[in-house]
Amino acid sequence: MPTVVVGAGAAGLLAAIFAATRSAVTVIERTSDGGRKILISGGGRCNVLPSRPAPERFVTSSRPHLLRGMLRAWPLDAQRTFFEEDVGIRLALEKNTGKLFPVSNRARDVRDGLVLLARRRGVRFQFDTSFVDLTPGERGWQVVTSRGSIPARAVVLATGGLSVPATGSDGGGLQVAARLGHRVHDTYPALTPLVTDPPAHAALAGVSLDVRLRARWRGRTTESAGGLLFTHRGFSGPAVLDLSHIAVQSRLAGDAADARAILRVAWSTRSGPDWLADLASARGLVTTAVARHLPDRLARMLVASARVPADRRASELRRGERTALIDALTAFVLPWTGDEGYKKAEVTGGGVALDQVHSRTLESRHAAGLFLCGEMLDAFGPIGGHNFAWAWATGRTAGLSAAGAGTGRAVD
Repeated sequence: MPTVVVGAGAAGLLAAIFAATRSAVTVIERTSDGGRKILISGGGRCNVLPSRPAPERFVTSSRPHLLRGMLRAWPLDAQRTFFEEDVGIRLALEKNTGKLFPVSNRARDVRDGLVLLARRRGVRFQFDTSFVDLTPGERGWQVVTSRGSIPARAVVLATGGLSVPATGSDGGGLQVAARLGHRVHDTYPALTPLVTDPPAHAALAGVSLDVRLRARWRGRTTESAGGLLFTHRGFSGPAVLDLSHIAVQSRLAGDAADARAILRVAWSTRSGPDWLADLASARGLVTTAVARHLPDRLARMLVASARVPADRRASELRRGERTALIDALTAFVLPWTGDEGYKKAEVTGGGVALDQVHSRTLESRHAAGLFLCGEMLDAFGPIGGHNFAWAWATGRTAGLSAAGAGTGRAVD
């Protein structure tokens, strides 16, 4: 009987590729081609990996040491070697972001390369096939699909979470895992744009810049840095996406609007004293002085938000106006009211608690011969290839372990 991998996303493809070194493998995939999140990642370029590990920036409700161990099972340098030598995808470092992209800048090359490698290793794909359920079999499992049942010696569930449902994710695997006795932490959209209703800054749509962002909720402050993009509905960009889970969790907690997460923006690396020095030496309008360091539309909005008249000269700035302006420049409160949800979330927060699987093999502690990986597990990282690194690493571990299930062979 084959090892069956359910899901042909990033984690599922890796699971299939590595399971095929030890076992016959069949992959069940509801879409017609698989890997659709790979195709849309990085604006169609696919940020395959980060240049440096950052386990401390991952988010989980499980014990962090379990997450770190799962990531260390396949270090980044080994992952890069796999993509360049086995998949045949040369990677190039984007120095200003620390991200690794395929030299071709084509996400399709990454997805197609993984599928081709899997086929070369003998993996059989059943596309356009929906996963329905798992039931115990005589010597393993019966994988129930829209086309019938498949007997399996071992099963890897790599069905993903709930993010970007247009790519085929529906959370079905999480429901099956819960039914089989696994503790599943509440799920929520993560790495998702924030919105404001009414759209207070729609006039700034398209303005993009690097910022520092702080989120404070229930006495805890978390920081991020990177790009912020004004959209017609609110805010996006890496700095916003990396902290969006805090806003989402505060909304889902049912707190009153005034008790939700507060997000404050420093619009540049300039400190309060730096801005004070600029304003003290500036000649001409306050707006002109601010626009020397920030986009003009944004500068005008910030000056107006501080209730500084548009025709105020820097030399005539009043004490109260100066204090309000420095606050707007270094600790502006981002007026978010909601988020874009799973539709635009890059990952799913929550999921199967990490202690529900054996950390070295990712085999279920509740169902022998069942292995879980990728976005199904309760962990996600920041923007920048970290979530692919998680998918590649856990997919590999689950695949190797599933193929060796019952043989006594450990993961390499």
